[in-house]
Amino acid sequence: MNETMVTVVGNVATTPVYRELPSGPVARFRLAVTARYFDAVKNTWNDGHTNFFTVWARRSLGSNVQGSLSVGEPVIVQGKLKVRDEERGGQHWTSADIDAQVIGHDLSRGTAAFRRVLKADSSLTGPEAAREAEPEPVG
Repeated sequence: MNETMVTVVGNVATTPVYRELPSGPVARFRLAVTARYFDAVKNTWNDGHTNFFTVWARRSLGSNVQGSLSVGEPVIVQGKLKVRDEERGGQHWTSADIDAQVIGHDLSRGTAAFRRVLKADSSLTGPEAAREAEPEPVG
């Protein structure tokens, strides 16, 4: 199947919204991606156009997004790009969504502390189902 896979680097623009759906847990947030370019004449970096994407994270990725991401944090998102055109209330709308497969913090812009999660009870779902694993001894 031909899918458009993208890797996008940007900042979390909205607080992730977590929901339990019949198809399983899902989280969504908006991602702001601003192009930057160097102006050699002025010897400065400038911001270009900002694109916004709605990122959808499903299943355990959605649960982990809810407990890991906050507005303003730099992230890298990889997933399937879906561009939709639709009519709403007599107006034409175009939206770009990313069905995320992988999301992580951009460590070129800061640090992060990874915490592995274990499923506490397979009958539970969402953030309450995951608990932090004990760190493994080094050495």
